[in-house]
Amino acid sequence: MDEALLRSLTPTVIGILVRRGADFAAAEDAVQDALVEAVRVWPDDQPRDAKGWLVAVAWRKFLDATRAESSRRRREELVEAEPVPGPCETVDDTLRLYFLCAHPSLTPASAVALTLRAVGGLTTRQIARAYLVPEATMAQRISRAKRTVTGVRLDQLGDVGTVLRVLYLVFNEGYSGDVDLAGEAIRLTRQLAAMTRDEEVAGLLALMLLHHARRAARTRPDGSLVPLAEQDRGLWDTRLIAEGVDVLQAALARDRLGEFQAQAAIAALHADAQAAEETDWVQIVEWYDELVRLTGSPVVRLNRAVAVGEADGPRAGLAALDELDPGLPRYAAVAAYLHERDGDPVTAARLYAEAARSAPSLPERNHLTRQAARLNALLRG
Repeated sequence: MDEALLRSLTPTVIGILVRRGADFAAAEDAVQDALVEAVRVWPDDQPRDAKGWLVAVAWRKFLDATRAESSRRRREELVEAEPVPGPCETVDDTLRLYFLCAHPSLTPASAVALTLRAVGGLTTRQIARAYLVPEATMAQRISRAKRTVTGVRLDQLGDVGTVLRVLYLVFNEGYSGDVDLAGEAIRLTRQLAAMTRDEEVAGLLALMLLHHARRAARTRPDGSLVPLAEQDRGLWDTRLIAEGVDVLQAALARDRLGEFQAQAAIAALHADAQAAEETDWVQIVEWYDELVRLTGSPVVRLNRAVAVGEADGPRAGLAALDELDPGLPRYAAVAAYLHERDGDPVTAARLYAEAARSAPSLPERNHLTRQAARLNALLRG
C-alpha cells in the first residue's frame, strides 16, 4: 500500500469533485470514504490508474450520499449529470484548495485545521499535536468547520496569510519526521511564489529552504535530536541555503517586511556561520526585535531571550525571560539552558527534567531528559 501516493492524490481528487459540482465538505467526505476503500482493496489489486480509480470511487460515494438525501433539486441535477467515464483531468487543484479552505466563513484556526485534514492529508491526531490540544478537541473543531462550509460554494479565494500559516504548519509537521510533508509544502510554496510577488510568500519559501537545508544534521542515526550549536555543518545543503538567501534578499529589497521574512533573516544568519561560535547573535537579536514589533508573540519573545543570552550573556537572557509567562511552551527548557550557561547546574538540571515532562514530542523529551541526566551525573561526580 503506497500511503504517500494516496496522500499526494487526495487534494487533486477533492478538486476534481469540487469542479464537478460537489461542495467542499461533501467532496472531502467522499474522498475519505474512497481512501478507506483503497486501503481495503489496493493491497491485493492496486489499479494502474490510481487517480482515476480514486476519482471514480469518490464520485460514486458522493452520488450515493447525494441520492440518500435527494429532496433538493440541485442534488438531483448532479445525480443526472454523472460524467461519462474517461481520462481524469490533469489540473493540479492542490494550491487552489489551500485558498478555498481559507474561506471568510471560517476562523483562521478552523481554516488551518480543515486544510491540514482535507488537503495536507494529516490525521486529526497529528493536527491536534501541532496545535498542542487534545485530539477530541481538534476533532470537534474540524467537524464544526466542515459543517460551516457545507453547502457553501467555495469560489471565493481566502486570505493569503492563512494560506501561508497552513503551508508552514504542514512544513513543520513534515519536518518533524512523523509525516514527510516538508517537500510537498515547499513545492506548493514555490508554486504560490511563482504566481505572486507577495514578499511574505517569498519570505516563507526562503524560511522553508533554509530550515530544510539543515535536515540531514538535525538527528543522529538513533533518531535523537542534535541541537543547532552541535550540528555537523558539513551536512547542511549549501545549494538550498544559497537559494533561500537569494529568495530572501529579493523579498527584503522590496522593503515590505513581514514576519516570515524576519524569521528567514534569522535562519540565514545561522546558515551563514561556519561554526556555532561565529554566529552573529547581535544581528539575530535585532531581527527578533523586528519580529516582536510585527507580531507581539510571546513565543518570539521567548526565542529572543535565548538570543539575548548568547549576545549579552546568560544573565541578560534570564532577565529577558523574567518578563515572560512561565507557562509558555518550552519556557522551562530555555530557562534550563540559560541557568546552565550561568553556572547553576542544580537549577538547570531541575528545569531540564521539568521541561522533559511537558515536551511536545518524544525526541525532544528524550533530549531534555538526557540533558538533565548529564548535569545530575556531573553533580554526583
